Amino acid sequence: MTVKHMRNKIFCLALSAMLFALSSPAAAQQPKKVPQIGILTPVPVSARVNVFEAFRKGLRELGYIEGKNIAIEIRSAEGKQERFPALAAGLVRLKVDIIVVAGGNTLIRAAMNATKTTPIVMAGAGPDPVEAGFVESLARPGANVTGVSTLSGELGGKRLELFKEAVTKIARVAILYDPAIPATIVQLKDVQTAARALGLTIQAWEIRGTDDFDRVFAAMGKERPDGLYVLRSLLMNVNEKRIVGFALKSRLPSVYSNREAVEAGGLMYYGADFAESYRRVAYYVDRILKGAKPAELPVEQPTKFELVINLKTAKQIGLTIPQSVLFRADKVIR
Repeated sequence: MTVKHMRNKIFCLALSAMLFALSSPAAAQQPKKVPQIGILTPVPVSARVNVFEAFRKGLRELGYIEGKNIAIEIRSAEGKQERFPALAAGLVRLKVDIIVVAGGNTLIRAAMNATKTTPIVMAGAGPDPVEAGFVESLARPGANVTGVSTLSGELGGKRLELFKEAVTKIARVAILYDPAIPATIVQLKDVQTAARALGLTIQAWEIRGTDDFDRVFAAMGKERPDGLYVLRSLLMNVNEKRIVGFALKSRLPSVYSNREAVEAGGLMYYGADFAESYRRVAYYVDRILKGAKPAELPVEQPTKFELVINLKTAKQIGLTIPQSVLFRADKVIR
């Protein structure tokens, strides 16, 4: 081997060693993968601003800053149920770390059909996630699904009782419901049972599609019920303003199983504090990111409930709500 060849070999070895030394610290300093949280919502994001902010607040309380050490991808069906499967599959393809389902049973089912491995956190399951087949039990879910159940159905009786206290002369209550939603049928039966105990007559009106509203409203106008009870479903949520507008025009007191309707002009809401429920969802996200398995994280039920009354609406329809009911309200919209 010539001296020149030897020098070239030494130079190459030295250069390789220097490049290795420079690259090692760079490799060690590569940023960690930022966890991605996918959110599925059946309605436009603008309709869920309050609860999504509560979720983000919960994350911040646990040390997560969006855009810094956590990323959030929101997918909205914009009120179109047929989009559920594709949106869920899209988040799975994106390889998000967790899917948060900000909707009812149908959307949860779509997420479950899309993946058996990605953790799914329910942010608002229907009446009974065990009965729906989402989890084996509340204490031990058993698969890749856990989260918060909002008891939307079981509260029907209490909601009707408060409605009767607020509208003292009420005797006949019209109920709008979507018969295509199994959970809604369960809720309807609960409300009918409560009505008998309260001495109220229930008139149930099926709404199967957007085209049914005008026909049902016209028939309801002839029947002239004393109050309107709207059971929650995607169809009702999408047509919320339409329903509220009818109730106001008909000077009809109305009670809802979602708070947003009251903020849009409905009279009353009683149920789980959804903002608090979504804040608790952040706890599940934190636990799962730190290694906990959904199968072993118990499903929580709400511990905080709220009564919201729109006093502005009450005045508009000529209704005087007893002070005893107003004093119990968690929020009065004036």
